[in-house]
Amino acid sequence: MPKYIFRLLFLFSLLITASCAKRGNITGGDKDTIAPVLTASFPKNLSTNFTAKEIVLNFDEYVKMKNVNKQLIVSPPLKYPPEILPMNASKKITIKIKDTLQPNTTYSLNFGQSIEDNNEGNPYSQFKYVFSTGSYIDSLKLNVKVKDALEKKTDNFVSVMLYEINEKYTDSTIYKETPNYITNTLDSLKIVTLDNIKAGKYLLIALKDNGNNKYNPKSDKIGFQKDYITIPNDTIFEVELFKEILDFKAIKPTQASGNRILVGYEGKPKGAKVSVKNGETEIPSIVTQFPKKDSLQVWYKPMKVDSLLVSVEKDNFKKEFWTKIKDQKKDSLKISSAFTGNISLRERYALNSSIPLVKFDKSKISIINKDSVAVDFTTAYDEFEQKMFLDFKLEPQEKYVIKAFPGAMTDFYDNVNDTLSYKVTTRNVTDYANMKITLKNANRFPIIIQLTDKDGKVKASAVTENSPIVEFFALEPNTYTIRAIYDDNKNGVWDTGNFLQKLQPEEVIYLPEEIKLNPNWDWEQNFDLSIKR
Repeated sequence: MPKYIFRLLFLFSLLITASCAKRGNITGGDKDTIAPVLTASFPKNLSTNFTAKEIVLNFDEYVKMKNVNKQLIVSPPLKYPPEILPMNASKKITIKIKDTLQPNTTYSLNFGQSIEDNNEGNPYSQFKYVFSTGSYIDSLKLNVKVKDALEKKTDNFVSVMLYEINEKYTDSTIYKETPNYITNTLDSLKIVTLDNIKAGKYLLIALKDNGNNKYNPKSDKIGFQKDYITIPNDTIFEVELFKEILDFKAIKPTQASGNRILVGYEGKPKGAKVSVKNGETEIPSIVTQFPKKDSLQVWYKPMKVDSLLVSVEKDNFKKEFWTKIKDQKKDSLKISSAFTGNISLRERYALNSSIPLVKFDKSKISIINKDSVAVDFTTAYDEFEQKMFLDFKLEPQEKYVIKAFPGAMTDFYDNVNDTLSYKVTTRNVTDYANMKITLKNANRFPIIIQLTDKDGKVKASAVTENSPIVEFFALEPNTYTIRAIYDDNKNGVWDTGNFLQKLQPEEVIYLPEEIKLNPNWDWEQNFDLSIKR
């Protein structure tokens, strides 16, 4: 056989062998999307006359626990949480009860999303193990919707609770005792169901708390139904979360400088009367807000003393504090502009002072525009905020130079300002947007209309006494959320609630959709107040 034919036959046989030996790609098959299945529980779910100290759950595949400390809801709450084992993957979950169970009580253990299969993480969603220490299982339920009283977004992990109204209940119970029934919104639920309730009369509350299931006004948000509810009940009840304003309370003062004392506080500080005494002699003083802190600044005329008596009084609070005084450096007067560069056409020009001001000489202040023409202005001073306002009409595409000559401002210690000069500019009206809002189905006035940004910060606000039309001019281009507040006490601000006074927060209604304003837009928006989120 010729060599070239032999070689052709050899190559052909190699190709045949390679094609026969070729293997297909290995695939994992379809992705597992099936949740694990509970095959048995000991004692059985829905057991009565329950006396066990341990519960065992068996599954058809390996499962693992995820965020069980957050997800597991035990109702009624136990003083000592149950121990869940193991924490690694297993076909068996063991629940060890560490607390003494109440007699004739139905208990529910809702695992939320905490049980999931080991491979793909498919959750055994909202699994409940229910048992009764009595002869029957309570089977009534209640549906509750939770929302924030002021903000559009509601907090996650809000507890919804029922307290039975009986001979032991008082208004202080929620501060001291855990509820009879509890559930939780977890990380996504807006409407929750309280299950396995017995018939009766209850107080319904919601708490965004630290997990101890008791109300602490210093740190927690609360929502409540003003009237007690009766079970059975088919109504979907709504509770609105709010943060109470604490009663005013002053905290022991500390010396901040050679002429200033800081007084910490709880509650609302404005209107607090503070006096400083050396023996029986009262020392002249001024009280202002310490910026961004829950403290008052008490400015006093300095003197050589070892201690001073600081007296604080507001509403039902009255207390005297002895404060040690050391020889420290005194504060010095500094004046700064609240604006650098651009100022919005909606803004109010202001100067900040490091020490409270007591005298003003308007003749030593000037505002000049880019044409070197003097601009007329008026002044106003907010002592509590240590802020001096220069009010004048801001024109578009303008440049202003604000000057204050020595002696224009005098502080509490008779210091005067040096020569000051500041520059601000404005932009064209086409850089801004305007909005006209027409209110529909408003059932009472006055109404506060607010525009907030994506972070919930109020960027514009207006009060309408009786007109359904509210207009905003020279708005910064942005995406806004619009909300309406029924200002029932007519003070121009939103007011929160109070549990002990059975006072609900003022009603807030949001326009469902956000509004994006571009430069040089005139936007008209209808706002139907009968449509609530």
